[in-house]
Amino acid sequence: MTTLKMDLCHYVRPKRPLPLISGPKVISPTNQHSNFPFLRLRVFAAGKLATMANTVRVAAAQMTSINDLAANFATCSRLVKEAASAGAKLICFPENFSYVGDLAGDSLKVAQPLDGPIMKEYCSLARDSNMWLSLGGFQEKGPDDAHLCNAHVLIDDAGTIRSVFRKMHLFDVDVPGSAVYKESSFTEAGKEIVAVDSPFGRLGLTVCYDLRFPELYQQLRFHHNAQVLLVPAAFTKPTGQAHWEILLRARAIETQCYVIAAAQAGKHNDKRESYGDTLIIDPWGTIVGRLPDRLSTGIAVADIDFSFIDSVRAKMPICQHRKPIEFWKSASL
Repeated sequence: MTTLKMDLCHYVRPKRPLPLISGPKVISPTNQHSNFPFLRLRVFAAGKLATMANTVRVAAAQMTSINDLAANFATCSRLVKEAASAGAKLICFPENFSYVGDLAGDSLKVAQPLDGPIMKEYCSLARDSNMWLSLGGFQEKGPDDAHLCNAHVLIDDAGTIRSVFRKMHLFDVDVPGSAVYKESSFTEAGKEIVAVDSPFGRLGLTVCYDLRFPELYQQLRFHHNAQVLLVPAAFTKPTGQAHWEILLRARAIETQCYVIAAAQAGKHNDKRESYGDTLIIDPWGTIVGRLPDRLSTGIAVADIDFSFIDSVRAKMPICQHRKPIEFWKSASL
């Protein structure tokens, strides 16, 4: 591995040993790196075994949450079992995985602290299934009765909450041809960048609308050493059709990170519909995991290949080539 000059660009191995992956089938991606020969994607055809110690398998869930906590938990439990059967040790769920209300204000009614019964149930699910859970967009009780926090909660396989990121950029948007959203009217924005070590690399946590703000992802990669970016989301149908895939691939390419984007899909009720299209994207911008149906409930599975991250970053060392903030200050004079 080439040693880079900037300390913050060094590849950081997870503190825990990476598990060997063996047994389950993996559907190979359709896209290859044929136009850039020095980059090599490790693709496993259906039926072959991914036995390299330098890879670890992950899953991203797609679902249609409703205003029924028990029904949503049952769906999540089933998807955890599917991910475990596929050999994954991490499953990422979309924003609002536990609840999508029918009416304005419903989310405030169900909001709970992180030590409340809803999150305790998901912690038990992680522990009982021996699975890490990325739970993006939990309705965490906020600083007052009029506000909640849109919390991305990471739980390890022992059922312990490892880290919490609270959505920074709130969706106050007039969606063309759709509705007007004002997330800030009931949500307290987060103020802290969150990256955490795991057996799946160093994870950078974000939520949905954060995706449109590349500064956050630049911070996660170049100042917090992220290798895998998590983007749980509930994109609207119009914005998803226009921007979902291209934004995700851009974030992967410009940070040279894997991106795992779990999505809400389909009609939640008469007033709300999500775009879907759960994706896993590699550091070269190639889609390596995707459900065959953009709206179906299920999981996408892919392997995080740490040697491929090394290869992309070593051959195109953008971390070394980036200009410091002082350069831009002087250049704008």
